Amino acid sequence: MVDKVQLNELINKAENIKVLYVEDDEEVRLNILKLLSSIFTDITLAENGHEALEIFKNNKNFDLIITDINMPIMNGIKLILEARKINYNIPSIIITAHNERELIDEAIMAGIDGFILKPIKLEQLYNTLLKVTEKCKLIKEHEKNLAILNQYKDITNKSSIISKTDPNGMITFVNDNFCKISGYSEIELIGRPHNIVRHPDNPKELFANLWKTIKVDKKPWAGIIKNLTKDGKSYFVKSTIKPILDNRGEIIEYMALRDDITEIMSEKKQLIASLESCSKSFLALIQIENFDILDKFYDTRSVEKIEVILGNAILALLPKEGQIFEKIYKLGDGLFALSCDYSRLEKADKKIENTLSELIINTKQETIKLDNIEYDISIVVSYCIGEKNLFENAKYGIERAVETNMNLIFANNLVEEAQKTAQKNIETIHMVKKALDNFKIISYFQPIIDNKTKNIIKYESLVRLINEEGETVSPFYFLDVSKKGAYYTKITNRVIESSFNVLDHIEHNVSINLSVLDIENNAIRNKLIDLVSKDKYKGRVTFELLEDENIKNFSNVKNFISHVKKVGNVKIAIDDFGSGYSNFERLLEYTPDILKIDGSLIKNIETDEFSRSLVETIVTFAKKQNIETIAEFVENENIYNILNEIGVDYSQGYFFGKPEKLI
Repeated sequence: MVDKVQLNELINKAENIKVLYVEDDEEVRLNILKLLSSIFTDITLAENGHEALEIFKNNKNFDLIITDINMPIMNGIKLILEARKINYNIPSIIITAHNERELIDEAIMAGIDGFILKPIKLEQLYNTLLKVTEKCKLIKEHEKNLAILNQYKDITNKSSIISKTDPNGMITFVNDNFCKISGYSEIELIGRPHNIVRHPDNPKELFANLWKTIKVDKKPWAGIIKNLTKDGKSYFVKSTIKPILDNRGEIIEYMALRDDITEIMSEKKQLIASLESCSKSFLALIQIENFDILDKFYDTRSVEKIEVILGNAILALLPKEGQIFEKIYKLGDGLFALSCDYSRLEKADKKIENTLSELIINTKQETIKLDNIEYDISIVVSYCIGEKNLFENAKYGIERAVETNMNLIFANNLVEEAQKTAQKNIETIHMVKKALDNFKIISYFQPIIDNKTKNIIKYESLVRLINEEGETVSPFYFLDVSKKGAYYTKITNRVIESSFNVLDHIEHNVSINLSVLDIENNAIRNKLIDLVSKDKYKGRVTFELLEDENIKNFSNVKNFISHVKKVGNVKIAIDDFGSGYSNFERLLEYTPDILKIDGSLIKNIETDEFSRSLVETIVTFAKKQNIETIAEFVENENIYNILNEIGVDYSQGYFFGKPEKLI
């Protein structure tokens, strides 16, 4: 007895199953067809085995054959055997009578999937159909998955670089993409290890990790590998290598899928990958000198052309013997890189420092022609050797070389030095913060002497920091760092407060140092204007300005000078005159009252004729402009006498007094 639930289950399983039904007896065929039609929606009829086979040959989409066993021309067993030559997996059901025992045995030997006995009982019919339709469903699902898998395989095979190896690492299969990128034929690759395409720059550690992962841990490995083509060119592949295991968990082969990332990797990423693939690397960064000028003068496309031309020129200028460097990396903004495994350099006869020095000289002799314009190029080179932080060291080396006007610099450990400097700066900032919190940023005052009378005419306010140990710290050790740490403005405010507080307790005048940074700060500028406007301070303050070529708004400085002179009878002094950015045209626009001659000229004036001549020139110029002069670093009587002889108006230095507290 078949219940409704079983029948519904059978109908659901039979959905979309295409049946070929074969029966030579018309009456039986029609009766069974009624039963089958209640279950299957797609049934094709045939009256004998031969007819059914022809139908099956012309339409290979059948999912199930249901056939009588004993028929003229071709019986059901012969039909199934012939059909399986076309579709080996085709499920089949034989309808037979009890008295056809010999044929039943033959059907069993043929691997028939199910039997329906005559006379037909519904329960047996439905049970047999339920079992066989389950197999039909599984076959259809398998074929669907196989079709999708084959499409995946096809697209993977077309897009990826694929190889398989045996458990010993010998290549057993490569696809066309592998042959194409490597330059080797399939015959040259099969039976060989992957060493055939391995680039020597890859570190041993990379492959030690790879084999441990896939062979010992039996897990997939993924990473970037640098390979070498048959003709010696490098290429990068992003690789995934997976061990294929049998049902006992034993490795039967390895399969590797790779993607060529040589082109999509940026030049910098390629460079970093190259450096990381070596246990010990050499790196040289090459910077076009004054690239910012070049970048502003030409349009972007022209600059790119210049970079390409120069990159090719650099490669051409390098020694040809040994081919140490395969390529030059173009990193943008006029920066190039050369790299290789350091072992290559060790094998070369020539020292790399000499090679780079010659490259710098030879590059200067090269002229780049672009659109009828000739451009002379000079370069700065930073190089380093090692395992870690090579790019960071070399990049920092370029900055150091530019700052110090060097063309070639060995940059090993510069990052470590920078980190130590950064740590020291952090400690300095912490010290400044504590000093500010505890009001330990104060002013010391050094006397300025009239050279004719040796009397004190005023004091210069000089900032000092008292640390936790009670030691006095010079601004040399904290002022520049404070500018980067955003404490500079607070320090300036403390100096201003200390200086004007001292004016309340002494009869002499005070000179206060101001930077362009101070004047450009609205709050400080307004504070100073407000203070010097007070009657008790008018005519008692001198602002000492340090010349700076990085002035953002020169009119602000000019307006400030004009205003404080007007409202507070303030005198303006130019500090450290004779060094740095001194510019006579700008000097006249400042309209200073005083020039403070740089101490480096004064301290050598006894022995250096050039220093003396320069000081005499400054004094002569100042007198013609009715500008007073002050000499710093007056350390002894002999210097004082020379300055008096030259005609310097005032002196400041340890010979007359060191900086100290006044109140």
